[in-house]
Amino acid sequence: MGNALRLLYGKCCKPSTTGDSDSVGPPYTTTAPGVSALAHDLLNFEITSQVPEDLSQHVVSSRKSQVKWYGKLLQAWKEAKPPPKTPEEVARLIVETLSRHQKADVEGLLEFYGLPHPSILAEISTGVPTRLPEFVRFQGGTRLPEGVEFEMHTLPVDGNTVPDGDGLNVYVNTDDPRESSNIPRAVLMAAVRRSKARAKKNYARADELRQKIIESGYQLATFNLVIDLQNEEILARKYRIRLRGIDAPEMSMPFGKEAKEELVKLVHGKCLRVLVYGEDQYGRCVADIYCNGIFVQEVMLKKGLAWHYVAYDQRVEFATWQKEARTKKTGLWVQSNPEKPWEWRKKNKREGR
Repeated sequence: MGNALRLLYGKCCKPSTTGDSDSVGPPYTTTAPGVSALAHDLLNFEITSQVPEDLSQHVVSSRKSQVKWYGKLLQAWKEAKPPPKTPEEVARLIVETLSRHQKADVEGLLEFYGLPHPSILAEISTGVPTRLPEFVRFQGGTRLPEGVEFEMHTLPVDGNTVPDGDGLNVYVNTDDPRESSNIPRAVLMAAVRRSKARAKKNYARADELRQKIIESGYQLATFNLVIDLQNEEILARKYRIRLRGIDAPEMSMPFGKEAKEELVKLVHGKCLRVLVYGEDQYGRCVADIYCNGIFVQEVMLKKGLAWHYVAYDQRVEFATWQKEARTKKTGLWVQSNPEKPWEWRKKNKREGR
């Protein structure tokens, strides 16, 4: 196999020497999860001619066709100069290599690896979501939108941890330069020892260290813990996110459940781009969320599953998207006089609920 792919795989997807997915080396990765996962699968394909077992759940073509795709992708990756390294570069390689194949297969393959793809940018029933604005790349001089304190790129989101229609729990790889310098030494050492314990199949000790990491994270308010991703264990930091500028119905209100379901649908299994503007009174990061280029708040407003939280956000486009949904009687706007979430909370707090 080409050196670029082997090196990429070697950095972030070291295979188990015991055949057990728990027997993994260092608990860190240096490459985006989707990129490392594809590198792993292409390396495995060159050795075994086998494609991932669960890929068929995401695509429409037969296993025989899938084998042909991986052969083409393997060849394309070898010939690429320079080789792809970012999710965007890998997604482009897939789209260009499989351009003659069915659209559903290409999009399914991209979704399988959590890579950005064109279809999600197509017009949805409620309008065309706004693309993430172009940024001047950091690390040497990045310019972020005015008011942004920092930017995060998350690991794939677990939809089961979404609490409601305007909140998220996300994890960020501690290999991120911003995170790596802030890991408490006790957590770092516990992660290293846990990795060694798992390699020796001392699962009782590994579980004990895992609990220590979780407890340390909570006490330090950094919520650090170890999670599994593509058969490799990495150290990640948890962040609670509050979507900036919108207020979704509470779960006990009409359309509260629908708002949560839509948010889960948007983010589950996806790596998100999070632009953090500050912290609210509950310690959550107040942020704009982008998923494969889609602006999540825009979708929620256009589908009538959130209010423009005008007391805290005066963006004109938010008011416009809410007005569009209200005019079309979309979502909560089918009600003649829907109750505002902030008024509902104030009333229920006053009544002691």
